[in-house]
Amino acid sequence: MSRNLSRTLRVGVVSAMAAALTLTGTAQAGAAASRYTALGDSYSSGVGTRSYYSDSGSCYRSPYAYPVLVAQRSGATLTFAACSGARVADVRNTQLGSLGSTTTHVTVSVGGNDAGFAKVIEACARPWPYTCWNEIDNANTIIRDTLPGRLDSLYTAIRNRAPSARVVVVGYPRLFNGEECNLAARISPGEQAELNETADLLATTIAGRAAAHGFAFVDPRSAFTGHAVCDDVEWVNGLSNPILESYHPNRAGQANGYTPLVANRLGALTTADPVAASS
Repeated sequence: MSRNLSRTLRVGVVSAMAAALTLTGTAQAGAAASRYTALGDSYSSGVGTRSYYSDSGSCYRSPYAYPVLVAQRSGATLTFAACSGARVADVRNTQLGSLGSTTTHVTVSVGGNDAGFAKVIEACARPWPYTCWNEIDNANTIIRDTLPGRLDSLYTAIRNRAPSARVVVVGYPRLFNGEECNLAARISPGEQAELNETADLLATTIAGRAAAHGFAFVDPRSAFTGHAVCDDVEWVNGLSNPILESYHPNRAGQANGYTPLVANRLGALTTADPVAASS
């Protein structure tokens, strides 16, 4: 009887171990099957980190950009489509080719270039007595009146191409803290405040359109507070050489600002119900 009991226990242990190994293998296979596509502009491609893949050309895709870091953290297979300078139309026309029914994750950050934000900052950085109030007003008008329709068209196209994907729309931080520390780029405290308000308008506009399409929204503004241009620990470059690196998240901004927020938001969504992404 003892021998039979011992044999029964051994068989049970072996069966349990086999089942555990099977479950582990299934989980690993599921993780390996995740297909993540990163869409968007320079804030997604990683401009500002000063290191880029040699084959990315003028798209300036960086190994330190949050899509790469998120993919490494999750084990997902990354299609890195984001490209510096992209507008909404560029994302729709040139970056959606990798999306399909097997796509499981999508992130997209775009809209700043449609408003001409880089040109606005360039105008604000001109020496006294030049100001940039007109440029800021023009950008705000585009964000309010034109950008929502463009985003609607893009988000619809993303959902149509990737019907089962978890889609997370990623926003932009405020860049300034009111201090003037870049002598070669004089942006007054008043202009900085207005530029931050434009960033707020951009955030609320993008978040609203994302919610209307059932997509989640990552808002980095709070995370970057205390890490703006001229703060003691900058997560955003000020005026830089080369100029391309200016007013973009640096490696710390990508790693400590964007990556945890995006990784958490992607993980909080459910594949089975894409509409639940807005909750």
